[in-house]
Amino acid sequence: MSEKLNICLLNDSFPPAIDGVANAVFNYASIIQKGLGNVIVATPHYPDVVDDYPFPVIRYPSVNVPAIGDYRIGLPIHHLISQLTKHKIDIIHCHCPYASGFASKELHAAIKNVPVVMTYHTKFDIDVANVFDSKLIQEVAAKLIVSNVKFCDEVWAVSAGAGENLKGLGYDGDYRIMSNGVDFPKGKAPQSDIDEIDAKHGLSADVPVFLFVGRMMWYKGIKIILDGLNSIKSAGKQFKMIFVGDGAECEEIIDYTKTAGLSGDCIFAGAVRDRKKLRAYYSRADAFLFPSTYDTSGIVVGEAAACGLVSILIRGSAAAEDVTDGRNSILIDENPESLASALLDLLKEQNTLKELGQHALDELYLSWEDAVKRAYNRYAELADIR
Repeated sequence: MSEKLNICLLNDSFPPAIDGVANAVFNYASIIQKGLGNVIVATPHYPDVVDDYPFPVIRYPSVNVPAIGDYRIGLPIHHLISQLTKHKIDIIHCHCPYASGFASKELHAAIKNVPVVMTYHTKFDIDVANVFDSKLIQEVAAKLIVSNVKFCDEVWAVSAGAGENLKGLGYDGDYRIMSNGVDFPKGKAPQSDIDEIDAKHGLSADVPVFLFVGRMMWYKGIKIILDGLNSIKSAGKQFKMIFVGDGAECEEIIDYTKTAGLSGDCIFAGAVRDRKKLRAYYSRADAFLFPSTYDTSGIVVGEAAACGLVSILIRGSAAAEDVTDGRNSILIDENPESLASALLDLLKEQNTLKELGQHALDELYLSWEDAVKRAYNRYAELADIR
């Protein structure tokens, strides 16, 4: 197909919301619009939002639900579909099986004979279980996910771990692995940007810096980090641990840090929306700690690799699917003792950290441009099949 494709991207989160899926959809939209095709984004409304993008963003009504933190639940209505059908659409690409899944079904019914792709990004069942204790609600949510996924013409998963999680919910179809990319250029941030991080947080060149980037939720493995750090502090090691991100359990995590006697060693930087500043945080750190078995892909691992930073990951986790232990990453068991042991070994030889980080940069980096071009080529194939 020689003419440009018109892609409708739907997701339940989009900037100003910050998460891996919102980041993915933003990069899909930006890169496709820049030189591949035409994009329209449909996503829930956020108060005071200003959409200043080179592609149209259609916002539909949403409600705030305190139990899910900063996220809003979208309420797709007929008016949304009437707005979308004013645009020519060749591919519907849904990135979330909830409100966006419903909207995709309605849009497909309205315009017909247009392929629908669903990307399964995260363990949505765990998100539901963290909000609702009711087994009945969890079962209904799982059935809803599977129903909205099975409707699609093709299912993509960001990793084998994501795909198998979907299978575990009852999905019995096929899926294609379509990896996420990274929007950082290869290499460390400019030294002036790194110096700003040092000055802001009072970091010293002779004290190792560890980093976590993500939602401040216990299921991200944060207790493993804090307990592991407590062990190496007891062994007499100095360090600074920087947490970048926010989330519903942030205050609880800060309280635990104080109780553990780590408040002087930990820095809570909050959410960092400026990508230039975020890149500087990665570039300043000596190791990226990401002991999460929740994440299905871990864009943050790719971001760390882009900055020449080695990641410490849980053996067998989805975030560790494409890495090599002792070569471009360090793999540990899912407990604080294993993390502490790994950190103590790494701190004995700083050059090892640099070598591992360089291998991560050389071997794990995938740009969003390459990832989206691969996806767009598949769009073209699907459009031709239809």
